[in-house]
Amino acid sequence: MNKCILLTTGLLMTAVVSYGQYAGDAFRYADQTTNGTARFQGLGGNHAALGGDASNAFGNPAGLGFYNRSELSITPSFRITDVSANFLGQTTSANKTQGSIGQASLIFAGNPRNSTRVRRTTFGITYSQQANFSNQFILRGTNNRSSLADSYVANVNSFNVPSGQLDQDYTPPTGNQVVGTAGSLEAAAYQLFLVNPTQENGTVYTRFDQGRPAAQQASYQSTGAQSQWGLSYAGNLDDKLYIGGTLNFTRTRFDYTQIFSETYLGGQVFRGFDETSSYTVKGNGVGLTVGAIYKPDQNIQVGVTVTSPTFTSYQETFNQSLAIDPIGIPRDDGSFLIPDSRQVDVDPNDFDFRITSPLRASGGLTYLFGSKGFLTGTVEYVGYSGMRVNTSYSQNAADNQAFRDDNRNEIQETYKNTVNVRVGGEFRVGLFRARAGLAYLPSAYKQNLDGLTAADRQRLVYSAGIGVRNTRFFADVSGAVTSFTSAYTPYTLNDPRDYGSGLLSNNNTNVALSFGVFF
Repeated sequence: MNKCILLTTGLLMTAVVSYGQYAGDAFRYADQTTNGTARFQGLGGNHAALGGDASNAFGNPAGLGFYNRSELSITPSFRITDVSANFLGQTTSANKTQGSIGQASLIFAGNPRNSTRVRRTTFGITYSQQANFSNQFILRGTNNRSSLADSYVANVNSFNVPSGQLDQDYTPPTGNQVVGTAGSLEAAAYQLFLVNPTQENGTVYTRFDQGRPAAQQASYQSTGAQSQWGLSYAGNLDDKLYIGGTLNFTRTRFDYTQIFSETYLGGQVFRGFDETSSYTVKGNGVGLTVGAIYKPDQNIQVGVTVTSPTFTSYQETFNQSLAIDPIGIPRDDGSFLIPDSRQVDVDPNDFDFRITSPLRASGGLTYLFGSKGFLTGTVEYVGYSGMRVNTSYSQNAADNQAFRDDNRNEIQETYKNTVNVRVGGEFRVGLFRARAGLAYLPSAYKQNLDGLTAADRQRLVYSAGIGVRNTRFFADVSGAVTSFTSAYTPYTLNDPRDYGSGLLSNNNTNVALSFGVFF
């Protein structure tokens, strides 16, 4: 999960950015399943050919033109994640529950105008949580072929850097400090004797406790969300054609902490060590959604909507530290050393970058059974291959161009455009409403990664809900369950047989409660 590698040498000071990982960031912030009010979540997600719901602001703004009364609504939601992980033949499970505000809105319906073609206009101020990044899982197993320290050795060997220069990249603690700092993870590993030169000031490195089985554990926990504020305007022409648009302002926050621990079975030099990584990113963006709904007759509604790419600027900070549990470091004279410093922090890495999210376009059809309910369906195109990542962080224009080119190539090699399909229906009896929905979200991956095929990553979302509605208020509750498979690889080596990937079986449940009043 290293976001970048920093290596300082006596002759050259450079930051070598692991560019391709930002392509994965672009996909994370563009990946959406179900959101909005409990009503729309119960129907399987945002539907292009439905109106009269606050979720239309970011689903299809034309649907706001169906309002004939103003509305105030809010949707508390609860996300439950349940992850079963299989790593090196051992299975572990973890779950997490988090509450949040999934949606809030204030819709102002204008006065009717029976004397003109524009029968009514509507203005909306809305908030929606478009994506929730809360997650937690644990990997645990015994690796008989490698250690995380082998990845440090492989990296530092590829740099061809003398050990003396690695030593210069370390700042010992001073004053009230108790922990020294290093400019890179490899320099920290060198300082803690996890990597060692084969000769004095050499450029070839090895490690202690080679061949010892390693009991490995990775614990991962993330929080954050992508939220969207919208300013919407919609109009109703002749009670047949509805058009609307929303100016979207997004706010993204994502944090994770990962602790990778190893215990050597029968270790002679180390009992083990820990690598701790923490990451924080914040971003602000802007985009536009426009749409239209047409009613050829009283029973049929046809809708289309387009969401432009969102242009978002991000600021990230990445921190790492290493801590060892030594038995004794062997010296040339046959004695053993117990280091005074058993932890080294890596200098924080701050970086600014920009992401252009994919274009989205939807089309849908709704058939109304009078006052008894309706069936609706939506197909949604998502242009993942059009995502872009760029930066102006470096003062060297060539470095910034290389960053853009690397990520563009990584995106086009890894991701493909997809078409999502959503269907749902609502049954009405008096004030009572019952809903059900299904969404099929095919994999956006072109390649087989981390032991998973592209087809393994497809997702199904099952949803259902109930509600009551009269002329003064409404209340809805829904549940949406998303099941999918993913993978997590703590580190890699040249030979795929030497390291493990965690196979994650994910079941995410989102429970939403919507309350609203008309005025």
